[in-house]
Amino acid sequence: MFKTKFSQFRASPEFYTSKLMDRHIGAIAALIIISLLSSLSGTPANHAITNPWEGFVWGLADPVISLDCLVGIIAIGLLSSMFVRGGAIAGCFALAAILGIVIHLFQLNFPGVEMAIAISTIIFSTMLMMPNQPNFVVLALMGISAGLFQGYTVAESIIGAGTIPLIAYILGMTLTLFAVAMSARQIGTAMGMGEINRTLPWKITIAGFALCAIGIVFLSNSTI
Repeated sequence: MFKTKFSQFRASPEFYTSKLMDRHIGAIAALIIISLLSSLSGTPANHAITNPWEGFVWGLADPVISLDCLVGIIAIGLLSSMFVRGGAIAGCFALAAILGIVIHLFQLNFPGVEMAIAISTIIFSTMLMMPNQPNFVVLALMGISAGLFQGYTVAESIIGAGTIPLIAYILGMTLTLFAVAMSARQIGTAMGMGEINRTLPWKITIAGFALCAIGIVFLSNSTI
């Protein structure tokens, strides 16, 4: 009888969902800590990428060590959980970031990139605190524009890298962007972000306030 109850408990979908959400939250928290430590240590903006391995590793790291980029990824991932096909929003965001890198490499000028990233983060964070669902198309377009600016920003660190290291960098960056966004999406889904007539989870509200505050700080710094 004890074994039967134990097996039923272990087989409970809620049990596995809770465990998975805890792992995603732990991973996101670890990335935020890494980003804060990187900001305090003054990670060099320009990377000496001489081979594909270095390009791949820096591609994995750059979206994480830039706190302004990281909070934007987390916010759009949480927002995408409001939609059944919200994974497409995260995918568009990652593809737009690749396009942003290409635009920078072709030396096309995007003025006020840091300000645009901060503003988009504030907008996404404000949406998290609103009880009503945003429009899917509007959110997708905003995700694309945010991805363009983020890709443009990280491209500043790899100018001068060879073709193969550059491709490796883009691959690593895409993996990180998609993994972080989808992890945030899983957290939002587990908290009921996509439910009809949902009650806004207080944890999501706190996250929205925190991400919005970070965006405001970066916006103030970019206008100085």
